[in-house]
Amino acid sequence: MEQTITGRISVVQRTGRVFLDHPINTDFRRYLIHYGERVGAIGDAFNYVKASDSYALSRYPPEEFFMNVNLQNGNPFKYQVTKYFYLKSDDIAEVLELDLVGSAWIGYVAVTTDEGQRVLGRRDILVCWRGTLLASEWVQDFRFDLTPASDIFGATNNPKVHHGFHNVYVAKSSKSKYNKTSAREQVLAEVRRLVDMYARNGEEVSITVAGHSLGAALATLNGVDMVANGFNKPSGSDIGFPVTVFAYASPRVGDQGFQDVFNGLTTDLHVLRIKNSKDNIPRLPPVFLLGYQDVGEKLEIDSIKSPYLKDPKAEPHNLELYLHTIAGYQGQEEEFKLVVDRDIALLNKSLDLLLDKYNIPLNGGM
Repeated sequence: MEQTITGRISVVQRTGRVFLDHPINTDFRRYLIHYGERVGAIGDAFNYVKASDSYALSRYPPEEFFMNVNLQNGNPFKYQVTKYFYLKSDDIAEVLELDLVGSAWIGYVAVTTDEGQRVLGRRDILVCWRGTLLASEWVQDFRFDLTPASDIFGATNNPKVHHGFHNVYVAKSSKSKYNKTSAREQVLAEVRRLVDMYARNGEEVSITVAGHSLGAALATLNGVDMVANGFNKPSGSDIGFPVTVFAYASPRVGDQGFQDVFNGLTTDLHVLRIKNSKDNIPRLPPVFLLGYQDVGEKLEIDSIKSPYLKDPKAEPHNLELYLHTIAGYQGQEEEFKLVVDRDIALLNKSLDLLLDKYNIPLNGGM
């Protein structure tokens, strides 16, 4: 299996070729689930306890992250977190007195260990962004108006992006403990450090950026930013490492100008949007509203085909439901079949989605 997966990863990250026909190749399903689980792990480790001194931060230190979220033992894809990164809560949240904490943990940068490198066939630098968790972030999600992104991409093509996503990405404050630099700056500095380090060692490197929902939009913005500004290139080199974005349940990010920026970068940059057909979030903001456009390729799945669900139409935006559907969806004309051995109890990790006959309690997948 490892040989096949390595080859398939190489094809995706070297050429951008993706496997969008149904049924999806089994190894590629595992690949998509692998990255989706590493995004979902941020929510698993997030501290939701408002009375805690570490509210809205990780419950685990970086060096223990993958072990504590059960993605290390028995998993051939071995990574080590090298950096956590944080978003600054917005001034709108301050005005509305929402659950403002100043800063919140939103993701991490990781890299394959030597063991993981042997399985994947390259040194994979991974950036993961979580979805919306705090009320202050919901405020940003609904700031649909477009704002110039020349501070990120320059003036060529006059790119504009979703105001709220832009704010989450670039906001910082000199008074903040965690956000003296923005989430953008934190990620790019760490990617630059890792790219230079492994390039000096003569290693083959790939960069993967993944996210769900809000995190998928930020992953897309981040991936385009990396390539547009050369952070995928070792210092002093004109040759860039491939950047692949896996955007699960992503809303739209920007306008035609943003799409034009993306279209000029496709030698090194590839974006795959994974969309559940009943999920409305990827339809937002609407194309007719302010000229929003999609970027990259789309892989559409349909969770309504799963026979395991109590209500097939419920919670189509849920990440665990996405990963369950990736594991078994065979196309609209075929019956759902779990060809990847993924525990159905995970569907009840945060929501009561499974049929009662399976006797899995809520949180039974934790």
